[in-house]
Amino acid sequence: MSIFERYLSLWIALAMGAGILLGNFAPAVITAIAAAEVASVNLVVAVLIWAMVYPMMVGVDPASLRNVAKQPRGLMITLVVNWLIKPFTMAALAVLFFQYIFAPWIPPEDAMQYIAGLILLGAAPCTAMVFVWSQLTRGDETYTLLQVSVNDLIMVIAFAPIVAFLLGVTDLTVPWSTLVLSVVLFIALPLVAGLITRKQLGSLEAISAFQARVKPYSMVGLIVTVMILFGLQGQVIVSKPFIIVLIAVPIILQSYGIFAIAYAAAFALKVPHRIAAPCALIGTSNFFELAVAVAISLFGLNSGAALATVVGVLVEVPVMLTLVAFANRTRVRFT
Repeated sequence: MSIFERYLSLWIALAMGAGILLGNFAPAVITAIAAAEVASVNLVVAVLIWAMVYPMMVGVDPASLRNVAKQPRGLMITLVVNWLIKPFTMAALAVLFFQYIFAPWIPPEDAMQYIAGLILLGAAPCTAMVFVWSQLTRGDETYTLLQVSVNDLIMVIAFAPIVAFLLGVTDLTVPWSTLVLSVVLFIALPLVAGLITRKQLGSLEAISAFQARVKPYSMVGLIVTVMILFGLQGQVIVSKPFIIVLIAVPIILQSYGIFAIAYAAAFALKVPHRIAAPCALIGTSNFFELAVAVAISLFGLNSGAALATVVGVLVEVPVMLTLVAFANRTRVRFT
């Protein structure tokens, strides 16, 4: 790895600090970035995520899709974890912490809001950033695309019923514009661009060389994205640090727990590491655009539920980087 890649965690930490400073001392810049939004999807962040996803999409080989059926275990692990385990463990942790452990410090009405936000996070598996995590763990590009696509199809059907069941809300309206726009921006367009680039490059050697050249730009996109996300919430982080920490506790436990379940299952079932790592990371990461949009539509922009989904965004990147590092260090155990 290059020095830039080797110390990626340091650059991320600096970006987090820079974002918080920017949000507190240059709020006009952050306001301008926040205003560039369509269907609760920030377009500036979307462009950066697109830049992160595109290099991996160049590695997607359509001809190898027929071989995916030979490795069904990775997909099954992802589906079981995302839809039969994750939403319910997140709800259980939320209730445990905010109705019992943190009860002395949190008013009951605020606690219910935070629980609702955490449930929304738990019911929305990742769509975009998982391509970045997969790339960092040398994941199988084609298989990762399949897993994300299948999860998105299930999300269209299952997200609203699961959230309605866990929240007790019967008139839940899913923001379809957010869901569709995210799929188009983060999957469809980068995939088309990647396939066109792959065709123009021709040989596998040229494709590998191209991916190596553009990978640093993908990492820069990740760092700038982190800085913007922390900048958007810089004032909240400074004004409510104690609440941020309390909300982060169950999210962190959920993230490491879900990863452990999926990764251990993949190891036990002898799933190759190029499939095992992404299948564990998909469930660990969250579709925060959807969760934030639903929280705002149900409870309001300044609600505790919306704040909880935003904390999920802030916690996700540092946590995911530690899991990426763990997956890379344990790669040899899968061979």
